[in-house]
Amino acid sequence: MSGRSEDFPGEADAAAELTAAVGSVDDQQQPEPTMQDRAYQTLRHALIVGKLPPGKGISLRAMATDLGVGVMPMRAAIARLSAENALTVHDNRRVSIPDMTTARFDQLMQARLLLEPACAMRALDAIDDATLARIRTHEARMNLSYQNGDAELYMAANYAFHFEIYRAGQSDVLTGLLESVWMQFGPFMRKVYGMVGSVRLTDKHEMAINAIERRDITRLKLAIEADILDGMDLLGQSIFTQTSEKKAAESSATAGKTGRRSGAPQARPPKEN
Repeated sequence: MSGRSEDFPGEADAAAELTAAVGSVDDQQQPEPTMQDRAYQTLRHALIVGKLPPGKGISLRAMATDLGVGVMPMRAAIARLSAENALTVHDNRRVSIPDMTTARFDQLMQARLLLEPACAMRALDAIDDATLARIRTHEARMNLSYQNGDAELYMAANYAFHFEIYRAGQSDVLTGLLESVWMQFGPFMRKVYGMVGSVRLTDKHEMAINAIERRDITRLKLAIEADILDGMDLLGQSIFTQTSEKKAAESSATAGKTGRRSGAPQARPPKEN
């Protein structure tokens, strides 16, 4: 990797292209996407790369404006993503990211650990030289975007790296389930981006690439599992440590107010003579 931004021209559109086209078949075999399809892909990309912040309600119209999509297609896309548990639609028509509870986090991690190694193992024999070259390109993009401080491209390239591997095995059912899982934890992974350089982690992507080159199915499985555990561990620290600190601060503030209201004697300054 040379570390030069000109190695990857057109970075402004690259992130969206990565999450839309990874592992797709030849364009001639794809029907022309409808406005609803475009809205769904735009919103799906925003979820995967963490452009929609958790814990904040967004109006449908504001979301359509921010993402440059019509209101009606956006409404259909939101309904579809709500059915996939990636969004919550409230009575006031505002939309938000579903809360990340401990139980939900555990289920998402379990789903990843079950599905992703299985997809990688199914794909190994189908990964040819061209596919491996694309996998390496995604890894290089990921490294370069981290150096350049481009969180969106970093997350899109990480997604592309994984799904370039998984889709090579034509595991449509499994990868479809994984798409839903990635959309559910994607908005929270944006916080992890800032933690990547603060911890010492072995490059599990390089381990996976080496395993693919050697056709070593056991090492590939272990590399994917280790990569998931690294990322989800950082994610868990980011979400639940912050939540615990917030609750502790709120508890302390509440205790202070209660003490002031209880009528406990307060120290008075001495009178001047």
